[in-house]
Amino acid sequence: MAVREALLALLLGGPAYGFQLHGALATRTGGRRRINVGQSYATLERATKSGLIESAGTTDDGLPLHRLTEAGTALALGWLGGADAAGAEPWDETIDRVLIAASLPEIDERPILDAELGRWGTRLTDAEARADSEVDADLDPEAGAVSALTRLAASADAARARAALDWLAVAALAAASGTPLTFAPTTERPRRGRRPKPSAATAESVQPSAMP
Repeated sequence: MAVREALLALLLGGPAYGFQLHGALATRTGGRRRINVGQSYATLERATKSGLIESAGTTDDGLPLHRLTEAGTALALGWLGGADAAGAEPWDETIDRVLIAASLPEIDERPILDAELGRWGTRLTDAEARADSEVDADLDPEAGAVSALTRLAASADAARARAALDWLAVAALAAASGTPLTFAPTTERPRRGRRPKPSAATAESVQPSAMP
């Protein structure tokens, strides 16, 4: 999945600390996306270096807060709008995008669902067209074999597109049913989380005094 893009999307709701975002990634994708906590922190650090995230101070108990920059906001909204991350699997991107959007109170998931339905409809049409292509195997046996494999692969793409459209229809019904899918960020304090390292001056000030 696009871990970076998903974490950025979670920050559309406002500043958050790293372990809070790590937990939200799992809960807001219905439990299907559970990554190592180290990967979450490493992703946030890279996003900060890339100018997508900046410091928003700290919590009362010293956890660093992150917030989106203008560039980070644009990337998060672009991902929710259908811009799949490089190398990501479109089917996984669709599921994660819809689940996260449906769970965020700040996001209207309906245009996102409509856009996903349109994209998968186009993919289905393209796959069906490829699956219907034919080569006369009597004229060129090798080309006929390659064509048959191509059609078989296209039929798999078509089957996946139909499954995606079916799931999107279910998601649209769930969104329209009145069943609450959104929830606010958790206020529960974490049992763990990275806190800023004390400065040299601070560390020195807490050292025990030398014995006379």
